[in-house]
Amino acid sequence: MSTQLDQTGQDLLFGHARTFSTFQARAVSDDLLRQAWDLARMGPTSVNCQPARIVFVRSAEAKARLKLALAPGNLDKTMAAPVTVIVAHDPHFYDHLPKLFPHADARAWFSGNYDLAQETALRNGTLQGAYLVIAARALGLDCGPMSGFDKGLVDTAFLSDRGWKSNFLVNLGHGDPAGLFEVVQREEISMCGYGPAIAMLTAARLENASGATLLGYATSGDVSGDRSAVVGYAGVAVLK
Repeated sequence: MSTQLDQTGQDLLFGHARTFSTFQARAVSDDLLRQAWDLARMGPTSVNCQPARIVFVRSAEAKARLKLALAPGNLDKTMAAPVTVIVAHDPHFYDHLPKLFPHADARAWFSGNYDLAQETALRNGTLQGAYLVIAARALGLDCGPMSGFDKGLVDTAFLSDRGWKSNFLVNLGHGDPAGLFEVVQREEISMCGYGPAIAMLTAARLENASGATLLGYATSGDVSGDRSAVVGYAGVAVLK
């Protein structure tokens, strides 16, 4: 393929995308979640093995079960997120290879080799989880991927009846720029002008901004020559 995403698309997926810990009180529809997974599952995996298995946790009852497995630092943000994704993998993914990779007896490569099967499931399941993050961003969602949970408890509560194994979690929703204030305060970050930055991010969300262009960036070291500790300055044009 010779085509490529324009700068706005690249920024949506990577350049301006950030990990969010706080989300707006906006629902994420089933249709949007299906769209995200339909995109993610098209990403390549070795021998088209597609071992990832996805569980969307949203109801109060399901969140209560997940809560028991969360590390303290992940508790509040996960309970408040509209949706939490359990990215898991199927250790017996190879049973589906006759359909997914029909032009060779690929099932035989894994069915008698436990270590190879587990390594392949974990590696490619992780890859598919990353595809899901990118797909969610492409559809206008923000993400907060994380570890910090008891895998055994999650497996027992959500996956054991199917034999799947959890890998990592991803909180999904529409990110709340006001969360920047909490991070700055909690981590004692010396960020000048974080109030106006939050106001700009909030306004951009409300106006459905389509992207941003960096007009210029410089640091105090450009003038003083001392780059051991600098203050950065950036000019950004937000596009609608």
